[in-house]
Amino acid sequence: MAKARTLYACTECGGQSPKWQGQCPHCAVWNTLVETVVPGGNAGSATVENRYAGLTAARAVITLDQVSAEDIARIPSGLPEFDRVLGGGFVPGSVVLLGGDPGIGKSTLLLQALQSVSAVSQVLYVTGEESPEQVAARARRLKVDGRRIPLLAEISLEKIVDTLRTQRPTVAIIDSIQTLYSEALTAAPGSVSQVRECAAQLTRLAKAGGPAIVLVGHVTKEGAIAGPRVLEHIVDTVLYFEGDSGSSFRLVRAIKNRFGAVNELGVFAMTETGLREVSNPSALFLSHTGDPVPGSCVTVTQEGSRPLAVEIQALLDEAHAPNPKRLTVGLETNRLAMLLAVLHRHAGVACFDQDVFVNAVAGVKIAEPAADLAVLLAMVSSLRGKPLPGKMVVFGEVGLAGEVRPVQRGQERLREAAKLGFTRALVPRANITRQGVEGIEAIPIDRVEQAVHWLREH
Repeated sequence: MAKARTLYACTECGGQSPKWQGQCPHCAVWNTLVETVVPGGNAGSATVENRYAGLTAARAVITLDQVSAEDIARIPSGLPEFDRVLGGGFVPGSVVLLGGDPGIGKSTLLLQALQSVSAVSQVLYVTGEESPEQVAARARRLKVDGRRIPLLAEISLEKIVDTLRTQRPTVAIIDSIQTLYSEALTAAPGSVSQVRECAAQLTRLAKAGGPAIVLVGHVTKEGAIAGPRVLEHIVDTVLYFEGDSGSSFRLVRAIKNRFGAVNELGVFAMTETGLREVSNPSALFLSHTGDPVPGSCVTVTQEGSRPLAVEIQALLDEAHAPNPKRLTVGLETNRLAMLLAVLHRHAGVACFDQDVFVNAVAGVKIAEPAADLAVLLAMVSSLRGKPLPGKMVVFGEVGLAGEVRPVQRGQERLREAAKLGFTRALVPRANITRQGVEGIEAIPIDRVEQAVHWLREH
């Protein structure tokens, strides 16, 4: 028998190295190489290929016009917010990876989705972390009818695959991928090789006419899904379950989706009886204070196909240290430094002696530059102690030359603002059309100094 050999695998990218190094030679990340024992020769790979040789059959080479491109009927999850992120529901034969912090509500969300799917299709819940008693206790708390949800407490990949082929469910939940192990490998469950191998075999089973599989994944302390990055390339959809420990609101965000739009957002509220959908997400990100206050400005950001009204808060205070602070929550710190420079150069507003704090309300994260103009006006409002006019929204991208650039889907943003009761909007001139939006007055802005002057006059 060939002697087993030792390799060092990277926990970030899955790359392998024959010896330990402080830095991964593939992704250049430090202290991520872990020891992995590989069977000698080709015994391990041969065993895996023989065991799963029947899952996929060889096919002849064909041209693209011979492939049927009909729309695939989706399986609704019963949660419209979850279906929005999935792209319309579960796709048969697809693999979804759901990651999130411990205790954020991943198992709760999937158990509630299975309750609806089980009414029309066969389902299966595979638990590798919790005992059947724990899953049953959660189901009773959520008032889920457990008679239609088969449960399998197993971490062996081979036994799970046999059960999936025997039961033939339409949707299967694997909670979680880090707990599974394959007998073909000697590494411990949760190692890079085990996670990669188990995910690959489950994906192969799904693509060969199997069920829609949802893999629950652990996350690292930085918030990324644990294990090799190749895991995110194997699956069809990658979802992140986000939420603040001090808030009851939960956000499901699509990072990758082969069957729908990326960066879609689903909003839920955690209650005693499970997750409840939020019908008007914009109301979460707006403060409930009566009168306008200095340093507050409302913008409309775009999350996938959904416009959301978000309140931006800024606080400028005299600095008592040689290096003023620049802190942001929900926005990029580097972009804040750029906006402060533009504000000084083109509008004559100096903030070099001020501590600057900027926050997006309710923990939402804004990655697009459409919030630049709102951040800028919120800072000017806080510095001068003068609130912006009530019932007004602001959006627009600010360039280094001081120009205000148009943003995508400006009309949709204006319609969302009008629906929420806003009557005025300070927007780039290119986002204003002749027909306009009923119920809201759009004020065109071309440059930063023009916006600051308008705020001074009103």
